[in-house]
Amino acid sequence: MSHIRSTRFLSSSRFMAAGACVASLLVACSKSGPPPTPPPSEVSVLTVTPRTVEDNLEFTGQVRAYRSVQVRAQASGVIMARPFTEGAQVHVGEVLYRIDPTTADAEWRSAKARLASAEATLANTQTMASRLRALLPGNAVAKQDVDNAEAQVKSASAAVDDARGGVDAARKNLSETTVRAEINGRIERTLLDVGARVTGPADLLTTIDVLDPIYVTFRPSTDQQAQWRSDPAYARAIAPGGSARVQVTLPDGSAFPTEGRVGYIDPVVDPQTGTQEYRAEFANPRRIMLPGQFVHVALRGLTRTNAIVIPQRAVLQQMGRQIVYVVGADNKVATREVKATTWTGNDWLIETGLAAGDRVVVDGVQKIGPGAPVHPTPYVDSTKTAKADSTAAPGAAARAAASATPAATPAATKTTTASARVKDSAR
Repeated sequence: MSHIRSTRFLSSSRFMAAGACVASLLVACSKSGPPPTPPPSEVSVLTVTPRTVEDNLEFTGQVRAYRSVQVRAQASGVIMARPFTEGAQVHVGEVLYRIDPTTADAEWRSAKARLASAEATLANTQTMASRLRALLPGNAVAKQDVDNAEAQVKSASAAVDDARGGVDAARKNLSETTVRAEINGRIERTLLDVGARVTGPADLLTTIDVLDPIYVTFRPSTDQQAQWRSDPAYARAIAPGGSARVQVTLPDGSAFPTEGRVGYIDPVVDPQTGTQEYRAEFANPRRIMLPGQFVHVALRGLTRTNAIVIPQRAVLQQMGRQIVYVVGADNKVATREVKATTWTGNDWLIETGLAAGDRVVVDGVQKIGPGAPVHPTPYVDSTKTAKADSTAAPGAAARAAASATPAATPAATKTTTASARVKDSAR
């Protein structure tokens, strides 16, 4: 029993000693100072240097027909036939509609009859006048009778001219019962078909569109137009017939095979949008672009001097603003609001907010905030590095293959030795 009691006393003593040790450690920890300050975050910075870049301006454009002609009938009546196929290519003079010609034909025949009657009357008056004129020297007739006969001749001649005009008008009305294509182009669907009554020019029958060449229109913003007008080089390049090239990307993402040129700028500003319409012309022999399509328009061949460009990932969106992190002389971060307008390659073109010499944070923006100290390192363009690596890749691959062959021999030797040792130990 005494042995058991001594064992219990010894265990409780050890427990109390361990508790005292833990308590002393906790007191020591509570008396230690604050945790050490973490080192500044490492970020890559780009020092802003103005340079000359290609200004790639992009817009949303809409395709329009080079020429669009509405087909309307001048005659009235019921449509008797529509020989054309909707959506097909038609040519000048091709018959599109035939309207009931009964009324027009009757008017034409009536006009011809009136002309014949007028011509007969004229011939009779001319005969009477010539007879009386022959009797006048012998005073067989009065001078007044001769004058009256000559007046009747003139009146009959005027009636003939009027009748001929009526015949021409009636012939034209009859010909207009056959509606023909006035231009070459692709015809749209018909709006009035066989059996419908045409009341006259107020009724639109269909439309013919010229698709080769074809137009693409776009509207630059007010700020862009003001900038172009202030820069003489830009104004000359973007003017009709200028050096600016227009490229189109189709709705499926493919590039249109040919480039266009700006051929027209609307001289009137749209009061609703405050913009002007620019129009470029494209060859479209395969009818790839069709009127009404929305396409992506890009202007190429424009350069900007003293431009400030930074990588796209350096520009952050914050509460509807565009900001960047800038590292000051004391290596502390500050926010700077900028205005990024367009892209040039993989970079943003900065209009306002940055100046030459500013150090902009490109990589590591997730680890910093305003006022945070950082450890800046020069930014390295990964795209340029990738190009350099791809250039050196063939030689590096050959060297790697050459070095890999002898390296396999020691490894194989070690494996063989290890397996031999296992067999010996097994024995």
